[in-house]
Amino acid sequence: MAEEDKRYSKQLLGKTIVTKSGKRFGEVGAITFETRTGELMQIVIRNPTSFADSLELEEDEKGNLLIPYSAVIAIGDFIVVSEEDII
Repeated sequence: MAEEDKRYSKQLLGKTIVTKSGKRFGEVGAITFETRTGELMQIVIRNPTSFADSLELEEDEKGNLLIPYSAVIAIGDFIVVSEEDII
């Protein structure tokens, strides 16, 4: 089971992140998780768009923009997030 999860997690990297209305945030650069529980915490945005830059999103220690994983509502060709849960 863990091996399948690792492959699936890797498949998320590089996917485009969009809102329900189609506004682009950028791409998935990494996913952070709680090491004790395995809970997915945040998506690190790679190549953020001007739309993402204009929002006051949380940043990590390196200045990368973050989206809470709880805002993810669908995963397919794109990662779809709920804009209301971010702003």
